[in-house]
Amino acid sequence: VAGMNPRQACAQRGFTLIELMVVLVIVGIATAALGLSVRSDPIRLLRDDAQRLAERFAVAQSEVRSDGRSIAWQADADGYRFVRGAWMDDGGVPVVDPFHVEDFRRDAALRPQRWQAGPVRVASGAAVVLTPEWFGQPWRVVLSSAAGQVEVRRDASGRFKVQ
Repeated sequence: VAGMNPRQACAQRGFTLIELMVVLVIVGIATAALGLSVRSDPIRLLRDDAQRLAERFAVAQSEVRSDGRSIAWQADADGYRFVRGAWMDDGGVPVVDPFHVEDFRRDAALRPQRWQAGPVRVASGAAVVLTPEWFGQPWRVVLSSAAGQVEVRRDASGRFKVQ
């Protein structure tokens, strides 16, 4: 620069394009290495499914307590659903009328759901039926996938917990 002494010329010098590119490459490599070193939790999706299921159990339990009609939970490897049936008399024996089953398709919380963790094996000691009773026998539902296993428990007071 004309009219400046060498000290002033050096003081006004900034970073060159090459220097900025080298810094960006180093930051990019460090970010990529960090991203590859952080391992995802393989059971996270199953835990998320279990947490959503516990929340939906709580919603269904509230629905049963306000409405007075029981709701059953049905599951398979692909997903699950909540159903409420109308009962009919079959020779003195009450059975669910297959033509009057409500599966909550229009209910945001209780509509049929698919497992996010992929195929899930479901084990429970007995049929899961939510009744209007405030207290009852504790039960558990075990969800298993290739990544591991998670339990959804209901205690005697009707609270749901994921373990």
